[in-house]
Amino acid sequence: MAKILILVGTESGNAQMVADALKPVLEAAGHGVDVSDKAASSADLLAHEVLLIVCATHGSGDIPTNILPLAETLERERPDLRGHRYGIIALGDLTYQDTFCGGGKKMDKVFALCGASRMGHRLEVDASSQPLPDEEALSWIEGWKALV
Repeated sequence: MAKILILVGTESGNAQMVADALKPVLEAAGHGVDVSDKAASSADLLAHEVLLIVCATHGSGDIPTNILPLAETLERERPDLRGHRYGIIALGDLTYQDTFCGGGKKMDKVFALCGASRMGHRLEVDASSQPLPDEEALSWIEGWKALV
């Protein structure tokens, strides 16, 4: 089974709640799962072949402060991540249509830029219609884990 790293980008704790809900589901499927909200460089990713980015959006479609150093480093250095596969869960609020799920969308672009292969579709969770993002993520993870 795979070694999965769940990368958490959070400001208010919702993305962490999602990651905490998904970890036991992936472990029950036989995967080794680590969760980090402090990854800052590609070296932090090397021990895992599969990445799951759970990223909130704040401000004007911005990446959360805790995961911004990773995004900036990957964008600047463009390390070769072709051996990595990833999934994205983007959290946002559709009442802000222009910036909806902007943090997760930006993280998706950064990982693609580095050559990582996205597995499945990006889940975009709307806080204005789904106040508990972990519920929608738990449904989505069932299909995603089959791709791992």
